Amino acid sequence: MKEYTREEVAQHNSAKDLWIIVDNDVLNLTTFVDMHPGGAYSLVEVAGKDATEQFYGLHRQEVLVKYLPKFKIGTVANEKPKITLPKSGQLSTVPYAESSSFMGGKSAYYKESHARFRTAIRRFYQEQVIPEALASEESGKNPTTELYIKMGKFGLWACIVGPGPWMKMGLEGRLFTLPGDVKPEEFDYFHEQIAHEENRTFGCPSFADSLGGGLVIGLPPVFNFGTDALRARIVPEVLSGSKRICLAITEPYTGSDVARIKCTAVLSEDKSHYIVNGIKKWITNGTFSDYFSTAVLTESGISMLLIERGDGVETTQIKTSYSSCAGTALVTFENVKVPVGNLLGKEGGGFQVIMFNFNHERWCINTTQIRAARLVVEECFKWATQRSVFGKPLVAQPVIRNKLGMMISQLEACQNWQENLTYQMCNMTYKEQAKHLAGPIALCKLAVTRMCTMVSDNACQIFGGRALTKTGMGRVIEGFQRTFKYGAILGGSEEIMADLGVRQAIRSMPQSSKL
Repeated sequence: MKEYTREEVAQHNSAKDLWIIVDNDVLNLTTFVDMHPGGAYSLVEVAGKDATEQFYGLHRQEVLVKYLPKFKIGTVANEKPKITLPKSGQLSTVPYAESSSFMGGKSAYYKESHARFRTAIRRFYQEQVIPEALASEESGKNPTTELYIKMGKFGLWACIVGPGPWMKMGLEGRLFTLPGDVKPEEFDYFHEQIAHEENRTFGCPSFADSLGGGLVIGLPPVFNFGTDALRARIVPEVLSGSKRICLAITEPYTGSDVARIKCTAVLSEDKSHYIVNGIKKWITNGTFSDYFSTAVLTESGISMLLIERGDGVETTQIKTSYSSCAGTALVTFENVKVPVGNLLGKEGGGFQVIMFNFNHERWCINTTQIRAARLVVEECFKWATQRSVFGKPLVAQPVIRNKLGMMISQLEACQNWQENLTYQMCNMTYKEQAKHLAGPIALCKLAVTRMCTMVSDNACQIFGGRALTKTGMGRVIEGFQRTFKYGAILGGSEEIMADLGVRQAIRSMPQSSKL
């Protein structure tokens, strides 16, 4: 590509002939002047000049990445770039932007396969997911079937439900491969944790939840409690991405108090099917799901049924602080016929099915919330060092450094607690996890969501008005401050997590221990 001196660039300094320099790239924006969202004036102001500082004061780097191929005509002669554009799959070098194990730190948990796994997923998201995510977060469109199938073939749907026999089943059936050529027998909960983390690296919280937010809680009841025939039919469809699933428990009348649900399932006279009537509310991914793992009230008590979309099933979009792309739904069942073979577990045994995956669900929420907060910390570091206030970088202000210090210290505390829990999961049976980890996972969730509250508050103060703007420099901060409370409510509220954690501890309190 041709090289230009700064003097040559300076000659192109009008609206009809407008060149600028960003870092060491020369851009010809003559045809873009009238299309510039900020108007022509701001471009004419920097015509023929080095506009690096002005560009990064107003635009995210992703804007440059998007438009550089179209408008770049050369580089500045005898100069090297000072700003590095990220390469596909590359991890960040901003302090605390990645967990310490992936920033040169030593780890007792992570192996080479974990690093390879993360790089592969990061590259996939950057190349295949982010372009659609950025557009859909704004437009509210659900993820395309094509993207779901791509993610299925890449093995991501299998990864986010964790280690299990479905890994080999998928590989043997040639449904998918695992990212980074990880073998099924070496896949552990740290690999799964990485898969969840990478889904929160691009700052589109609603779209991120549209990608398997329902699957990670809706599919486990099927492969843990469904019949062999049901598993053989449903699991491959969902893991391949050709079908979508969600969990339908919450109702307008009840949330955590599952015993009060009113959705009924009455066994037919010939005992071949159930007739389901009722309403479910706030169902993640419900608007575009094909299957609903549903809590119902049967003659024997609370039961779980897999209900397939069809006659009598209707879903309506609920407007929440999420974008509509997450597919949060009001689901109505009106005289829906469900085969008895779709019963998950035993009739009246619904509580066991529901509780079976609770620890895993909360652990997943911890993982995604921590990673989302880490992205916010990275954004704050970048903004505080490039934003100039009173002639100095924002980070030169002691109060800003104090806010960053508070954010980092609590973030890293939560990360290390979460990794300890993940290690326990890797080395415990399910029965041991249920006994020893229910309380710690709940308390960790409380710590994580409290940390997110503080991170959101400080990030908003650092970004100012940009933290309230859905586009531009504060896009990630605005999305986080609008949606972080999901983690404090879904999977059990903070109050319930605190109570559960302490009650679990009291059970093991030795009676012989006195002051």
